[in-house]
Amino acid sequence: MTSLKKSVYEIIEEAAPGHRASQIFDIFLIALITLNVVALIVGTVEGIHLISPRAFHLFEVTSVGIFTVEYALRVWTCTEDAKYAHPVKGRLRYMVSPLALIDLMAVLPVYLVFFVNLRGLDLRFLRLVRLLARIVRLSRYFSSLRTLGRVLHTKRGELTAVVSVLFLLLVMTSSLMFFAENGAQPEEFASIPKAMWWSIITLTTVGYGDVFPVTAAGRLLAGVIAIVGIGLFALPAGILGSGFMEALQEEARPPVRCPHCGEVIERM
Repeated sequence: MTSLKKSVYEIIEEAAPGHRASQIFDIFLIALITLNVVALIVGTVEGIHLISPRAFHLFEVTSVGIFTVEYALRVWTCTEDAKYAHPVKGRLRYMVSPLALIDLMAVLPVYLVFFVNLRGLDLRFLRLVRLLARIVRLSRYFSSLRTLGRVLHTKRGELTAVVSVLFLLLVMTSSLMFFAENGAQPEEFASIPKAMWWSIITLTTVGYGDVFPVTAAGRLLAGVIAIVGIGLFALPAGILGSGFMEALQEEARPPVRCPHCGEVIERM
């Protein structure tokens, strides 16, 4: 006979083919998370929020209650997974897993507001954390978002190397432009950190035009930096693109199953 804990685990985890209760639960949570994101965004429009602030508050409290119960059920039933089988250590290991931390961050800011003295703290930051956590929670239900996470994890070495090079390039270009333009524009290029704004918008080819070089040396340097920036800032896109292609090709391969138990061993 299936235990209550196992039944709850099968419902709240990713919907299995033909598991009606699990599918309904997933659809309900996707809809609730989406409505929460919409409510948080629309709630920043003062004219709309003032129409019925009580309704926004009631919806927030109800959602947090549902998310809290869901989080508690996930912690309770996680021992059904072999990775978290130990009743204490397994649950602790699950609670520090990425998805569990995201679930916690979706509700924790609300409890901090209610139970902790936060005077002097900008509560907009907690609202931002809540919004981002609830958006990221959707990755639990969409395979494309999970694929992106796997690609970022697989290509983390290459991405780290590219980001490091871009940071060094940012420091170098800011320093060179500071020495080239400081005499002619002491306010716009007052320091190397201030010159980094120009370097960022130039390397990313945004080019707002609010700060630009006026000396011959500065303009020559700006041209070289702009050309180099086009090439280097295209590297992360190329890495992610190749990673996505590899991930999609891997998912398209038929899985190799154990002839005895039928579990997936690896993909061909």
